[in-house]
Amino acid sequence: MKVFEIIQTTFTDMNIISAITSTMFIILLGYFCRKKNIFSDQVGKMLSKVVLSVALPALAFNAFMTDIDKESLAEGMGILIWGIAIYIILILVSKPMYIKFKGDKEDTLRVLTIFGSTTFFGIPIVGAIYGAEGVLYASIFNIGYRIFLYSYGYIKMSGLKMEAKNIKEMFLNPIVIATFLGLFIWVFQDYLPQVSVVAADGTISTVAFLRIDQTAPWLFKPMGYLAGLASPLAWLAIGSTLGSVDFKTAITDRTSLFYSANKVILVPVINLVLLAILSLTGILTMSAISIGTVVIMMATPTATVAAAYAISFDKDALLASNASLLSTITAVVMIPIWIIIINFISATNLFS
Repeated sequence: MKVFEIIQTTFTDMNIISAITSTMFIILLGYFCRKKNIFSDQVGKMLSKVVLSVALPALAFNAFMTDIDKESLAEGMGILIWGIAIYIILILVSKPMYIKFKGDKEDTLRVLTIFGSTTFFGIPIVGAIYGAEGVLYASIFNIGYRIFLYSYGYIKMSGLKMEAKNIKEMFLNPIVIATFLGLFIWVFQDYLPQVSVVAADGTISTVAFLRIDQTAPWLFKPMGYLAGLASPLAWLAIGSTLGSVDFKTAITDRTSLFYSANKVILVPVINLVLLAILSLTGILTMSAISIGTVVIMMATPTATVAAAYAISFDKDALLASNASLLSTITAVVMIPIWIIIINFISATNLFS
């Protein structure tokens, strides 16, 4: 397929265009509502709590309510391996990336670069583009993120050893619980107690009793409604948050601008280059959906928890706040571009 044809296909794919416009329009709506005081300064925080405690756990769990085969299992394990390996790589790569900075500023920039808002910002966009399959792979990919965020990230920013409260936060987070429960059901569904269910066309099939999409539709349906809230509420919260801050101060901070380019542009490029090398050498191959999921997850702005670490432990809190704002703006602009790039790469079959 020629370059022009690939570009034409991308811009005429209504799923891609709809995902981009939905993201942009709803974020702008949240921004407008905050600027016009339709939303108070607390709305962004409240929406974020609903998304993180209710909508995203439902979205993550529901994504695992699907049949498993050797291909999808291998793909999931590849995502899991890369989701752990990339954070080790970024820990190493971020050192020379900020070699000219010293002390707290270096630590803060490194941690903010390594950890993006994959849960709150990334998963809703992945879900809008790739549906349940994308959310499934994104949830598996996020396992490594959680491990390193609450261990390396905390230790690096606090200067202390790992504390029990962080371990509790790591494993008792609603999204983590939903992810591991869903992953367990998905992987072991053939070994769990089986029940017979009657499909709409009258055919009878046997499924694991925990496959609630088949065995308990009365429970799966409301969880579906909750999962559907994740994307619009997250985008409204992002827009509302952007509408509450002053751009002038942040935009003049060259360090934050440098960081934002690294976080939203360079980090995804590093992922693409390394995955291309692994694919060409046959070490690790991924589907187009997996590649797209990884790139979108890594093109996200500053993780809320990482920024909170900087503020809590007084590790250049002003830099963290400015960096969070600018990286969010950069991500909103770049995500549509990354989606187009991903589709272009997919059409060229570079990773197959």
